[in-house]
Amino acid sequence: MNYTVDELVTVCVARQVHNGDLLAQGLATPMVAAGYLLAWKTHAPEILFASAIGQSICRTGAPLGLARVEALWLDRSLMRTGFVEATVDWLPRLKPKEWFRPAQVDSLGNFNNIAFGRSHDRPRLRLPGTGGIPDVTCFMTSVYLYVPRHTRVTFAEQIDFCSGLGHATGRRRGAGACYLVSDLGQFDFTGGRMRLTHVHPGQTAASVQAKTSFELELAPDLAETSPPTADELRLLRTEVDPLGVRRLEFLSGPERRQLLTAILSSESALADPA
Repeated sequence: MNYTVDELVTVCVARQVHNGDLLAQGLATPMVAAGYLLAWKTHAPEILFASAIGQSICRTGAPLGLARVEALWLDRSLMRTGFVEATVDWLPRLKPKEWFRPAQVDSLGNFNNIAFGRSHDRPRLRLPGTGGIPDVTCFMTSVYLYVPRHTRVTFAEQIDFCSGLGHATGRRRGAGACYLVSDLGQFDFTGGRMRLTHVHPGQTAASVQAKTSFELELAPDLAETSPPTADELRLLRTEVDPLGVRRLEFLSGPERRQLLTAILSSESALADPA
């Protein structure tokens, strides 16, 4: 069965969803939204999913898009609130599962979305920022991470800044990340340290370690990730994300610009067939 790595990672996200879950999604994370929608269409029809886009909560979904993202998060929302209210009032009480995409992550699951380089005033590269991550990772118990491109830069021995709290010594509330998926494999944090539990087809423990800056722990029952099923691929390609918005998280430079142009053109054609 032919599939792409973005499809495999999206399916891994979906398989972490259980029926009845309350799920939260941050900004600019279409792969997470695709995973939620795929879970909703397969094994979890009673989930509630929330987004930082409009601070809305939905029970039903629409295909992913770019120019018309409101069709998913705002047009179908059961309720809306403000960003501050959602972060400090609703999330601490509801305790959803939430997915984050770190720019750097260490062996304890601490992660960085602030900047590369130790100088805050003159960093090598300014990253998108934290949003509500520093707040919610201090009390949440269901933190999930995903990394589209697994490199030694991202899986760092020491992160430059900490925007997301992991399995830090002395924390009084919440818990560090419980799961991470990358384009190379799947990980848990049993014992508070990142542990490789599954390698994706074509990978080995050695190939994953070679792209990780710290020593990985290996699960005693290390296995291979199960490929997407025919039904998962059909739904993902035709109903959840027919435009391929999720693929933007795997691309950069000219390839990303080309895909952005193609998606926007396709959306325009769907909206105005004439």
